[in-house]
Amino acid sequence: MGKNLFKIVLLALAIFAIAFVLAPFNAYRALRAATQAEDVAAVSHLVDFPAVRKSLVAQLDPDEARTAEPPTIWQDPVGALKRAWKDAVPAQPKADRYMTVAGIGDVIRGYPPGAAPPEPKPDGSITSTAGALVRGPWPGVAYFGIERTRLAVKRPEQPEKITVLTFERRSLFTWKLVHIQLPPDER
Repeated sequence: MGKNLFKIVLLALAIFAIAFVLAPFNAYRALRAATQAEDVAAVSHLVDFPAVRKSLVAQLDPDEARTAEPPTIWQDPVGALKRAWKDAVPAQPKADRYMTVAGIGDVIRGYPPGAAPPEPKPDGSITSTAGALVRGPWPGVAYFGIERTRLAVKRPEQPEKITVLTFERRSLFTWKLVHIQLPPDER
């Protein structure tokens, strides 16, 4: 009886460890399926939009990311007046095209927004569902930790262009996308 209990506990620990290690990959596949199905609620559950926007703004517009706070009239009166008159209508941030469901779907596949070829939508049969699970691109592990995991996605036509997706653990098996590192020539 004691050996059987030990085997059961050991099997349970092994299943727990495997599920814990595979959880970030499951979050990636769930995010990819949610963007393919254009499920806004599921995407918002899997992506920390403020953190992703902050990471993209820092890469796409470094000047905007460096300015932490605009000057106040008490700290720098001339700078505050210049900023007030500078732009009546601010330009659209470059990160906005990445922050849509379609944009995130393209980026997690390794493409810039709007440049990815269309994915075939599964028809609900078992063979199409299995084909969608097997079809790539499969992310590689750039870093694996207890709290954060970085998955590297290579662009299928250009394997030298790698997009790194950082997932952060929010609960035991819940992971959220918090950072997207674009390839150097797309920043």
